[in-house]
Amino acid sequence: MRWFLALDERLAQAERALLVAVCAALVLLMMAQVVLRYVFSAPLFWAEEAAVQLLVLMTLFGLSLLVHQRQLITIDLLPAALPARLRDALAVLLAALMLALLCFVARLGWDWVARPDVRLEIGATLRLPRWINYTALPLAFSCMAWHQAAALLRALQQALRHTRGAPAQGRA
Repeated sequence: MRWFLALDERLAQAERALLVAVCAALVLLMMAQVVLRYVFSAPLFWAEEAAVQLLVLMTLFGLSLLVHQRQLITIDLLPAALPARLRDALAVLLAALMLALLCFVARLGWDWVARPDVRLEIGATLRLPRWINYTALPLAFSCMAWHQAAALLRALQQALRHTRGAPAQGRA
């Protein structure tokens, strides 16, 4: 189990590096577009399409990083009112449901990207196959599912600690 959580941390580090690189590329691209458009009257005709793709990439992998850091918005009125064991059981149940949902969406995404009609689409200005851009969705949801599986393992650990009567070490 430690190896799984260690791989989860490595994946999060890779996502952070990807987000920094994509954000830097987006800023540089938009700065170049502004200078070329307004100083030289020669805009990059493909910059807007590339910027949208970079923004989508940042959004999806940023969401994956939020899943890893357990910083998604939650309503904790019910869990806060429950005793520790029931709260832990609810956390395990919700983590398992979220994992199932993320796996389902990732699977739908991979199936969608593999469709022949999607594989044939070409971008309007970049002239790249669109499946390259579309792959960000199932890939990001696969990463989110990995992070959620790690969260489920942590929730199970927490529940087992309470079952054994050991003192809790934070919420999963």
